[in-house]
Amino acid sequence: MKIIFMGTPDFAVGALEAIIRAGHEVVCVVTQPDKPKGRGKEIQFPPVKECALAHGIPVFQPVKIKTPETVTWLASYGAELFVVAAFGQILSSEILHMPKYGCVNIHASLLPKYRGAAPIQWAIINGESESGVTIMQMNEGLDTGDMLTRTVVPITAQDTGDSLHDKLMKAGAELIVKTLPLIERGEICPQPQNDEDSCYAKMLSKSLGRIDWTKPAEELERLVRGLNSWPGCYTAFRGKNLKIWEAEVAAEPGGKAAAPGTVLLVTKESIGVSTGNGILLLKSVQPEGKKRMPVKDYLLGYPVKAGERFGE
Repeated sequence: MKIIFMGTPDFAVGALEAIIRAGHEVVCVVTQPDKPKGRGKEIQFPPVKECALAHGIPVFQPVKIKTPETVTWLASYGAELFVVAAFGQILSSEILHMPKYGCVNIHASLLPKYRGAAPIQWAIINGESESGVTIMQMNEGLDTGDMLTRTVVPITAQDTGDSLHDKLMKAGAELIVKTLPLIERGEICPQPQNDEDSCYAKMLSKSLGRIDWTKPAEELERLVRGLNSWPGCYTAFRGKNLKIWEAEVAAEPGGKAAAPGTVLLVTKESIGVSTGNGILLLKSVQPEGKKRMPVKDYLLGYPVKAGERFGE
């Protein structure tokens, strides 16, 4: 099939690679403009651009995908299908209806649940037992199009935002390759989404990672895993921010009742902190301006005593 691929981050790379390996003709890749990153603000290519260039595929990086010039340029390729994966721009109705088979999106959730920008992280934060990938026929709405195919991916108690991302990237790559010939042969019966079952996965922000110690330990543990590695969770301690990379819920509550954020116990491997319900054991942290480290290493340079407080 003759395809234009639209995507930007790592999540989209797996699908692009799989489509190329399957023998489809990717005539062009459309991705977001290059952006400065890091402290040095060096210009970096989007991961999808790097992949496309490695395969000798033309790359187009429009600031706005809806301009008349861009629409004309896309139409000139005569693609039969546009495949979209975490592209980052909204397509106009004109673009959606341009190819013979329209535009399909590789969405990292089991639609209609978790429409929006951050379905992977919110599935973990909200305590879901499973996630998955949905191939959706795109329409003018936000992830509201008819579902073509789906695959389920279990969420384990150890999954982080990063690990689930990688699982769903692989699952999405496999599913789109299975779906493309079904689209071409007309063997799919699109299924409308039930809007009543939908929920919105809002965009992540750094402020979301600020620990509110009045919340239950189980909820905070999921937040730490869901926001790992970006934007990450953090708490104020001794006048600076302490990033929390890994935490566990204490099996036994133990300790005396104390205000949320109070250190209840300190062992060689963990720091037990009181929450709104239960104790959260900090296992891996990162002091401001330092590298990530196990709590046992952190305690060597920053001794912590019961009774100290985390939080504002």
